[in-house]
Amino acid sequence: MSVTIFVPRDAVAVGLGAERVVTALTRGAASRNLDIRIVRTGSRGMVWLEPMVEVATPEGRIAYGPVRPGDVESLLDAGLAEGGAHRLRIGRPEEHPFLARQQRLTFHRCGVVDPVSVADYRAHGGYRGLARALEIGPADTVDAVKVSGLRGRGGAGFPTGIKWNTVMLAEADQKYVVCNADEGDSGTFADRMLMEGDPFTLIEGMTIAGVAVGATRGYIYLRSEYPNAYQILKTAIAAGERAGVLGRNILGSGKDFFLEVRLGAGAYICGEETSLLESLEGKRGIVRAKPPIPALKGLFGRPTLVNNVLSFAAVPWILEHGGEAYANYGMGRSRGTLPIQLAGNVKYGGLIETAFGITLRAVIEDFGGGSLSGRPVRAAQVGGPLGAYFPDVLFDTPMDYEAFAARKGLVGHGGVVVFDDTVDMARQARFAFEFCAVESCGKCTPCRIGAVRGRETMERLLAGEAPAEPLRLIEDLCEVMTDGSLCAMGGLTPVPVMSAITHFPEDFDRSSRLPLAAE
Repeated sequence: MSVTIFVPRDAVAVGLGAERVVTALTRGAASRNLDIRIVRTGSRGMVWLEPMVEVATPEGRIAYGPVRPGDVESLLDAGLAEGGAHRLRIGRPEEHPFLARQQRLTFHRCGVVDPVSVADYRAHGGYRGLARALEIGPADTVDAVKVSGLRGRGGAGFPTGIKWNTVMLAEADQKYVVCNADEGDSGTFADRMLMEGDPFTLIEGMTIAGVAVGATRGYIYLRSEYPNAYQILKTAIAAGERAGVLGRNILGSGKDFFLEVRLGAGAYICGEETSLLESLEGKRGIVRAKPPIPALKGLFGRPTLVNNVLSFAAVPWILEHGGEAYANYGMGRSRGTLPIQLAGNVKYGGLIETAFGITLRAVIEDFGGGSLSGRPVRAAQVGGPLGAYFPDVLFDTPMDYEAFAARKGLVGHGGVVVFDDTVDMARQARFAFEFCAVESCGKCTPCRIGAVRGRETMERLLAGEAPAEPLRLIEDLCEVMTDGSLCAMGGLTPVPVMSAITHFPEDFDRSSRLPLAAE
């Protein structure tokens, strides 16, 4: 009787030796005349346990990890095929404390299904949301998204239903659905993990969107540094077309929706929706002035719905279970669940999906286990390179759009990067300016010139100049960048800078420190 063994093909697992583990399993099974079937899945998000190997048993899947190629022989000898005891045995993955405390709506299939199998996706509840959308029609589909309270998971948190409604009501001979998969924020990997582990959730969400707003064509603008995700998405799209859930006459409805993957231009600024559209049209990625908004005049001048991966991926669950069911999760105006990506100097990094409202402290300490170095955690940056640095006294802030905004922070894409007490926050402030200087599209002066002058001024301060004058200049410069920049690239760069100055002022007094060149 064949034994099914699951090995992730997620980029993290592959980077940690998953392919060599597969080779060792194949050879080891052959030498023992053991009939095995290896299914390549995504990751469940417990990064420190990758590659995590699972085996199907009558009691459910049993996991082992982290598995190295040299561990395979002892695992097979210990009865891996039956879920036998071994020092790497984790047990049922869903019972692991890291996963058991989560509320997985978007990621509940990730790490479970074969990512390129339509049959496996449907066997685990896939395409029920699309069937429901086709049943109730565009207006009720958009209403369900409105009722859910879903907001953009890519940055600003704009209500998704309002954007969908605008595109639905727009009149045009052609409309488009575009997915912003140019995941470039530091410490973020949820988009990649979903696209590599459960791409049909994204594909189904985009198809529902196309049906709802009247678009027949969609594009996934994918970060160029994600070759693994690119191949998986292309394979999944082709499989979807063969299965009749993509392309012409989806699910026999008479409606068409064609989907393509386009590799990005390798620029952080292309994560801004109008710059992304310029790049998608084959032009240089430069921010467009608004209005007009993309919902009315977007790709090739047509009404275009632009959402993040996680926004689209939340939609199938919403359509299957109803908008109210989704809105029952979360707090205030932040409804549903937030996929939090925990990274940096932390013991247990990975993907945490839970309802809005969990505190930053619970994320870092309860899920993350504190710093990997064992030293006190001093700061956490939330929301990518343009997010605020929060000190320990703000760690009890709930992960909520309004709560973070009240403390001059942003949830953004849900990335949390942890720093211990060896971090130099003045250098982090300098990095924020340097990052903006490198990644600016150059269209507006406050961003293009302001970031360069900010970096230079920070270097003067780091070199040991009296801090009063450089700090005053930095504060003035931040005000100009906030008020005068065309997009969030320049407008939000002051957020990490000013949060570092506000919460860690002692790091900006370099009078007793050595010059920059000697540090």
